[in-house]
Amino acid sequence: MLSRKRNDRAQPDHSHDTSLIARGTTVTGDLRFSGALHLDGRVEGSVIGEGSDAVFTLSESGHIKGDIRVPHAVINGPVQGNIVVSEKLELAPQARISGDVSYNLLEMAAGAQVNGRMSHQITRPQEDPVAALGLDDAVPA
Repeated sequence: MLSRKRNDRAQPDHSHDTSLIARGTTVTGDLRFSGALHLDGRVEGSVIGEGSDAVFTLSESGHIKGDIRVPHAVINGPVQGNIVVSEKLELAPQARISGDVSYNLLEMAAGAQVNGRMSHQITRPQEDPVAALGLDDAVPA
């Protein structure tokens, strides 16, 4: 019980389960999810979070070769592609980004690396975050 309270404080309040892609698993193609997704494996394609409460976590053993478009992200591994986060982006010490990064709120730990442009985007509460970041044409229907 004590452990659960600690986890509740560390994570945003979400009423959904977390999906896990385990180490040794490779997903080829775009990956769309709602809720929370934790990646220890590899994705070769875009990772797209649907819904304003979608949370993506990339561990130090995970790897992305493609773009990431989510409202909330915690990155602690290598990403070869652009990242667009409409709410909060956390770059942990092992984050290695090769691509452009767009965010609303950024937390970057010592050791995290970004090789690309970083741009701060402000979304207004009543705006659609995807439309506000100009992604309507980038995300196929």
